[in-house]
Amino acid sequence: MQFSGKSLYSIINKAKNWPCIEGAIITLDSFFLSLNSYLSFPLISLGKSPVTLGTLLTGCVVVGVAMVASRVLRGSLRSVAQRRTAFSSSILYTIERLIHYVVLCIGAVIALSVVGIDFSKLALVASALSVGIGFGLQAIFSNFVSGLIILVERALKVGDYVQLESGVIGVVTEITVRATIITTLENAEVIVPNSEFVNGKVTNWTHTNNYCRLRIPFGVAYGTDKDRMRDVVLAAIGELPQTLLDFPGRSPSVIMKGFGDSSLDFELLVWVKPEYAAQQSGTRSAFLWTIDTALVDAGIVVPFPQRDLHIVSDYKDQAIRDSEG
Repeated sequence: MQFSGKSLYSIINKAKNWPCIEGAIITLDSFFLSLNSYLSFPLISLGKSPVTLGTLLTGCVVVGVAMVASRVLRGSLRSVAQRRTAFSSSILYTIERLIHYVVLCIGAVIALSVVGIDFSKLALVASALSVGIGFGLQAIFSNFVSGLIILVERALKVGDYVQLESGVIGVVTEITVRATIITTLENAEVIVPNSEFVNGKVTNWTHTNNYCRLRIPFGVAYGTDKDRMRDVVLAAIGELPQTLLDFPGRSPSVIMKGFGDSSLDFELLVWVKPEYAAQQSGTRSAFLWTIDTALVDAGIVVPFPQRDLHIVSDYKDQAIRDSEG
């Protein structure tokens, strides 16, 4: 069925005078007038103009537009970063989070202005917030500020291998407003408040770069040819894919730590490649496994703790002499 422009206009005019079931007359004009009266009904007065349902809906739309704008800007930034090698993943993540927070803050301010809040009275709002922060929101506010400090200072970045004072060890996977998510070697996600990173001691193994040096202790029997042992160990670990070779100043070495109770104590100092910096448990196991195999194949004894037991055989004769005396 097709309608011309005139027929459609006549239908709309007739629809304006359609009666409802109760017999009352509902027109489009009265509908829009009623809707406007509902939207403009004052709910509360916080400034020069009252807050209405319409201003609240407009404020929600502004916040939604701000969220969409934040997503669009971050998507554009990622597309630009893909064409430029100067942007690392950690720098890109930091810029994305800052853009997201700034756009949301601007959207919130505009939304509050649209709603009708008088910013000249922000002193009262600030005092109320200070009381709330002092009583119940202190921890949340502290974590929020700590998160901003982490993002700005970049002392902690996504992808860093960290160890907290509490004993948590893992890779930073996400930095949010309240907390930072760390994925452990067991693939468990630990949610750590941001204030713990700012106020506590944090060991960042990959802060400036992803190169990491491991210390692998081991021991050999007394009388072992130390030079030969060193050559055997360095040749063995040089074949592992984890070992960093041909890098100036970061070649693997074997140092002597001291004279143990049953062994000569040595330590392997070896730099590992960046992709293995966050896999220290498996990397350390690979080095120990290789060292033990190489020493056994070379006929070098790896001693175990030993104790000498001296038995006195004439204790009975001494006891008889003591009794006779």
